[in-house]
Amino acid sequence: MRIILLGAPGSGKGAVGERLERAYGFPRIATGDLLRRAVQEQTPLGRRAAEHMGRGGLVPDELVVALVRERLAAGDAQAGYILDGFPRTIAQARSLEALDPGSAEVVVDIEADEETIVRRLEARRLCPRCAAVYNVRSRPPRRADVCDEDGETLVRREDDRPEIVRKRLRVYGEQTEPLVGYYAGKGLLHRVAGDGTVDETFAQVRPIIDRALAGAGKEQTAR
Repeated sequence: MRIILLGAPGSGKGAVGERLERAYGFPRIATGDLLRRAVQEQTPLGRRAAEHMGRGGLVPDELVVALVRERLAAGDAQAGYILDGFPRTIAQARSLEALDPGSAEVVVDIEADEETIVRRLEARRLCPRCAAVYNVRSRPPRRADVCDEDGETLVRREDDRPEIVRKRLRVYGEQTEPLVGYYAGKGLLHRVAGDGTVDETFAQVRPIIDRALAGAGKEQTAR
């Protein structure tokens, strides 16, 4: 089973992906994490990606697809997996289908309005050491601006500033609108509201996944 999570930055797809991973045991594969890890470990693909990132450019599709191909070959992804941040374009979607043509597929588009997303990302804080994510409004650390896990001072991403968030949302809309239409045309797209809490969004997503698993004849016992 291939579960694809679509949604703008700040829509909550990462948190929902983590819930799905815990519930079904499928690994959550986030392409941003794959890129950062490959660059940090200086793998051949990571070194090539770093050249583009260092120039401020987008990492080419061929490199992103190659990273995904490597990850899908791992043993824990054979029964199913959750994709967060990939595909972003129709070309990437077709590359994914060519990589793993036998998997049943379900696509969930998590929708949230612009002002909700701006408020969420403005309040987001990250730990630079362990990458834990907090929100000063909805999920604050026990001590202000300090990571619960390792005591590191939390930071705010530069691209979480409201004016940059709005630009990111425009780019996302331009980039993914054709992809949403592509999956809708295949009868695979499910839209859910992402303006509420993670619990509320997950409550909408879980029955979609349960039905897809049952329909694929691959029932998975929830943990």
